[in-house]
Amino acid sequence: MNIGEIKELLNQFDHSSLTEFDLREGSFELYMNKNHESRQQASPIVSPVAQPTEFSAPSVVNAAQPEPTLSEKQETKKEVVGEVVKSPIVGVVYLQPSPDKPAYKSVGDTVKKGEVLCIIEAMKLMNEITSEFDGEITEILIENEEVVEFHQPLFRIKTN
Repeated sequence: MNIGEIKELLNQFDHSSLTEFDLREGSFELYMNKNHESRQQASPIVSPVAQPTEFSAPSVVNAAQPEPTLSEKQETKKEVVGEVVKSPIVGVVYLQPSPDKPAYKSVGDTVKKGEVLCIIEAMKLMNEITSEFDGEITEILIENEEVVEFHQPLFRIKTN
């Protein structure tokens, strides 16, 4: 595994809702953790092989914009309006029927109850995720081909 692949994994891990990631490939081992306590603090590992390299997810600091205050964060949360469509299963989400086809829905599209929003592949089965509401899509909360977890928010729909 080269450094570019590791950086890409780190970027995807940082933007996912996963809290731990462990990859073992031959003698290579990579462990990433967003928890406040590492697995070595929780339960020591005794192994004759070299200890895994640990990476913690980097925090992105933008010097041009100061960190929002608690009241600003609360105001931002209040502005978010609409119903949330959540993932009913764990799997890989596809926002389009195939790579050469357009996305099922985009931000600003109107949607009717029962319309397909995306597909989630789980155990080699393709599961259509349909809208539970009539309205307008205001937010797509996931990326194409992202691994999603059970009850992870996928779409925000402003109902009529």
